[in-house]
Amino acid sequence: MAEEQASGDEKRLSIIKIYVKDFSFESPQSPGVFKMEEWSPKTNLNLRTTHTSAGDDFHEIVLTLTVEAKDSGNEKALFLAELQQAGLFEIKGYPQEEFGQLAGSFCPNLLYPYAREAIASIVLKGGFPEFVLQPINFDALYQQGREAAEAQAQAQQGQPGENGSGS
Repeated sequence: MAEEQASGDEKRLSIIKIYVKDFSFESPQSPGVFKMEEWSPKTNLNLRTTHTSAGDDFHEIVLTLTVEAKDSGNEKALFLAELQQAGLFEIKGYPQEEFGQLAGSFCPNLLYPYAREAIASIVLKGGFPEFVLQPINFDALYQQGREAAEAQAQAQQGQPGENGSGS
């Protein structure tokens, strides 16, 4: 009886597969960019995660990173790399709040080292100096996202409807 109950409440998190879903690299200023005397670009990193159910207890988590380097003098794009690093995970037996933490923080944290390596490799292969992405605290980002969503929901609840009567 205890074994049946334990197996029914069993929490499970397994990595099924880690893969590149989509990857692009552009160097619109080449070959002129390689003649630059001074290399001090401004870089911008944008990242987001998405979750898609893949049936039963399987979930695809996609970490999308977009890295853009611009010339600090004229703001022209030097390179643009966009990567969708994905993983197929089996996630079973977790309550909704814990599941959200896993899908929004834990899984992207597992995917990030693969994404860092892929971005660094493609930038180097594109002829540019080594590019290393710094570590990211996905727990803090997830918490900030939840707080922002809660604040937005509270703000919408506090606003009167458009057809509300005024004094």
